[in-house]
Amino acid sequence: MRTFGVPGIAVAIVKDGKVVLQKGYGVRRVGYPGPVDANTLFGIGSNTKAFTAAALATLVDAGKLSWDDPVYSRLKGFRMYDPYVSKEMRIRDLLCHCGGLGLGQGDLMLWPRNSYTRDDIVFRLRFLKPATSFRSSFAYSNVMYVAAGQVVAAVSGQSWDDYLREKIFLPLGMKDTNTTADAYRADGNWASPHGKSGDKLQVVPFVNLDNAGPAGSINSSAADMARWLLLQLNHGKIPGTETQIFSEKSSAEMWKQQSIIPVNEEWSADVDALRPHFYGYGMGWFLRDYKGRKLVGHPGGVGGFVSRVLLVPEENLGVVILTNAAEWTAFESILYHIVDSYLGGPTQDYIAAFKAVEDKKIKDSDETLRKAQQARAADSKPSLALEKYAGDYSDPWYGKVLIRSEDGGLVLKLPLTLKSTVADLQHWQFDTFKAHWRDRAVEDAFVTFALKADGSIDHFTMAAVSPLADFSADYQDLYFTPLPAAAKK
Repeated sequence: MRTFGVPGIAVAIVKDGKVVLQKGYGVRRVGYPGPVDANTLFGIGSNTKAFTAAALATLVDAGKLSWDDPVYSRLKGFRMYDPYVSKEMRIRDLLCHCGGLGLGQGDLMLWPRNSYTRDDIVFRLRFLKPATSFRSSFAYSNVMYVAAGQVVAAVSGQSWDDYLREKIFLPLGMKDTNTTADAYRADGNWASPHGKSGDKLQVVPFVNLDNAGPAGSINSSAADMARWLLLQLNHGKIPGTETQIFSEKSSAEMWKQQSIIPVNEEWSADVDALRPHFYGYGMGWFLRDYKGRKLVGHPGGVGGFVSRVLLVPEENLGVVILTNAAEWTAFESILYHIVDSYLGGPTQDYIAAFKAVEDKKIKDSDETLRKAQQARAADSKPSLALEKYAGDYSDPWYGKVLIRSEDGGLVLKLPLTLKSTVADLQHWQFDTFKAHWRDRAVEDAFVTFALKADGSIDHFTMAAVSPLADFSADYQDLYFTPLPAAAKK
């Protein structure tokens, strides 16, 4: 916690069908004394995805759908950019990140929080141009999980949220777990999310992910997640009962490798001892090997929270780590100390190893930004008077943005967001500006205009400024063109 600057951490460990540890460390909110305990709620982010896969598994077990049903047959209006993919996409394809989209493509429909519903997001999948051919490669996709959650709703007749509550949370005794940040109560046992402003750690607002629910909106505690670990390790059956939430067959299917991920893309390869021999994705789970065992796990991150779940089925071992600061290396440091203590064999100081990895990434990023700053043509001028760049623009899947002249400069506004998300456009060089968002939780972006032969604006594109920008800031997938006068109205 000191090394990585994390105010609070909750850990649960289950082994051989029993909870051997569920405990909190530190505080729920920096500067306040409220302690983290086993029942403190944290956002678990993408660890939600395994719950969405399990919800679909219950429907498969009930004979209401098959993993290989065409998505369009279960989700009215489902369509991808490529008609072939629209026809051939199966339920399992929604869950294994192999649909041909790019990394995080479409995530700007999910956050910053906006007015798009889950149905709106599914509709707009048809405008996302594929980055690769169908099923040819792995690229992590949140929007496909939104579609998967809408399949749950369409087939069950209940919302994804209600279905999870009825079929998983309540039977399992996950009494505090919920699916929306709107459930937050200031007087409740909730951790606050934290982020850094410079070197200072501070509380940041809760991110509401209701429209992205099936991809990452669950809030849970170490105690509740311990129940989830026990269920998983018992292949869908609640230990000590006759209640089977999902079948052993479905459990095996979710843990079976559906997509291959090249090992050299495994980030933990920076710590040589953790380099896997195989790396892949099942349905809601990453899969890899370590010390001769298969690991089934997932990380999760959402606006000031990061979490980690890991199962070692051969050892009947499960671990969950919940934190209230966006420091991924902190939970990995804890995780592998725990795993090594059970598996035996060589170990190392993972805190020092992961801190070295983090420091190198920050140093490399700073150097990249420094070189970009030095290389830019700072004395160049825009091709047009600033007011000529102002106007209404639209991207096929994201929708409308506004550029306006204000106080002698330009601002970029996202009218679809549920609060005014505004960036000041600072001239960078030539016809490129830097969008510096007033909400510092949003990643800064370069905005580059292209002109027609007559000097009018043809389009503009965007790219993240920092090499460390989260992949969900998928600016590179946007292509904004000026709206005609009629469309502006």
